[in-house]
Amino acid sequence: MLTYLLNKVFYALLTLVGVVTVIFLLFTVLPGDPAKMMLGQNQTAEQVEAVKKKYGFDKPLETQYLYYLNDLSPVSFHSTNNEDYTYLDKEKYIAAKLFTIGGTTTAIKLPYLRASFSKQGKSVSQVIGETLPNTFVLAVSAIAIAMFLGLIFGVVSALKKDTWIDRAIQVFSTFGMSVPSFFSAILFAWLFGFVLHKYTNLEMTGSLYELDNFGERLSIKWKNLILPAIVLGIRPLAVIIQLMRNSLLEVLTQDYIRTARAKGLTEFQIIKNHAIKNALNPVVTAISGWFASMLAGAVFVEYIFGWNGLGKEIVNALNTLDLPVIMGAVLVIATLFISINILVDIIYAWLDPRVKLNS
Repeated sequence: MLTYLLNKVFYALLTLVGVVTVIFLLFTVLPGDPAKMMLGQNQTAEQVEAVKKKYGFDKPLETQYLYYLNDLSPVSFHSTNNEDYTYLDKEKYIAAKLFTIGGTTTAIKLPYLRASFSKQGKSVSQVIGETLPNTFVLAVSAIAIAMFLGLIFGVVSALKKDTWIDRAIQVFSTFGMSVPSFFSAILFAWLFGFVLHKYTNLEMTGSLYELDNFGERLSIKWKNLILPAIVLGIRPLAVIIQLMRNSLLEVLTQDYIRTARAKGLTEFQIIKNHAIKNALNPVVTAISGWFASMLAGAVFVEYIFGWNGLGKEIVNALNTLDLPVIMGAVLVIATLFISINILVDIIYAWLDPRVKLNS
């Protein structure tokens, strides 16, 4: 197990370095001057040059890339000259010095995602820290709805194979996989938040935290979670239904199921104690992929429903060309995606003892 985890972590780090490289090169070649973006409309040439020097934008591309890697690395190297970009500034880095040799200080620190261009004085870590929990709540709620209903409908569809119930569930599943999330979001917001508002008491837009009527304090509005969670959960729900149905039908043809029937076990006992657990393997794999994708794919749903999550923040950053926020958000999502996949491999082996974690 330890060898497997170390091997996974090694390849995960290589993948992240690749992601960082692609992100850096992709957004570095975009038109526009980062220094001018940070200063806004009213800037002088002297101010632009000062910002370029402060943030390392005046350096060659390869040097800027090394600076970016150094910012992200938990073990980093810093100049003792307070005019250099790599100076260990306490306002930028949350770090602890290890040792200093010559003009270079080695430190251990939290990854530094730099500062937002459009939100003056705010770090990217702060921006992501304020929005990612909202996206996480939305994604967990959506996948919980998809798992609960998907497993039930999948089992029912398998047990009622080729009946009208099975066909109705299959039609719903196919429809759910076919409809884009942005269309579902618009439809649900209009239908339940506008047309049927007096019956549902749901709003077309709204986030988890909102100011009260006096504008004095934030309060949690759980009802604002209902529509975006349902919309975001429709497509994984459809996939889980199909996977659970097909997997359960395959499991029910296995020899050990026939043996259980021969021993006189009831169909409920066979399904509950033997079939469902083994049928869950492909479902767990799908859920992991969907959950990680939801953190990135909630962009349209969050934007349409006005949900203040990471997806909506990415859209706003794209509109304002706030490159550090975009780069930081993509990197955080990639890290979560890799971490979730490693966790799911472990859960997969726990569900099915036949699966071994090989290095």
